[in-house]
Amino acid sequence: MSQPSLSDLVSLVQRREPQCGVMRVVLVDGPAGSGKTTLANRLSLALGGQESEGAGTYDPDNPTPDDAPVQILHSDDMYEGWGGLPILDRVLVDQVLEPLSRGVGGEFAMWDWLLDERTHTIRVPQRRYLIVEGVGVAQRSARPYASTVIYVDAPWPERLRRGMERDGESLRPQWEAWHETEDEFLYAEGTLHDADAVVSGDTRLPDSW
Repeated sequence: MSQPSLSDLVSLVQRREPQCGVMRVVLVDGPAGSGKTTLANRLSLALGGQESEGAGTYDPDNPTPDDAPVQILHSDDMYEGWGGLPILDRVLVDQVLEPLSRGVGGEFAMWDWLLDERTHTIRVPQRRYLIVEGVGVAQRSARPYASTVIYVDAPWPERLRRGMERDGESLRPQWEAWHETEDEFLYAEGTLHDADAVVSGDTRLPDSW
């Protein structure tokens, strides 16, 4: 499959009908370090929204305005630590996507990786687009709510390099253990097979052809 451009992905997202109430939900999945957050930010800007500063940066005193067209959510704010992937659906589906599909707002308590506990609430009101990025977000239980599923991948050595650059060498054992966990999970969920678009995250996605 050839590499899509950003404009290809934006056109795809805009053509798809909402499957979660009035919202078009975009699930950006793929292994850690592949470039999902970067793509989510570029999509958000192209759809009239703003960039996110990343997981762990949500400010309850300065949330995304209710009238903003796009909100980005990060799976790292939903997991309960390194072992949280198998129960991601309890937050993503039960507390966010299912309520939104009924026309009400979703919300969940953000996981703080330093404190090792859930802290402040991230509100997810109704808006035009919701972009959810992270490993496992396009699992089977979440896909019925999505208008578009995008899978981002990159070679493991490059993903590990990015992880060490971001998190430091002290977390190499956790990254290597996570690598095995995510591979098994993504394969079992058939995420790549059911993706609407596949993006190579080891090169910059062109804006257009």
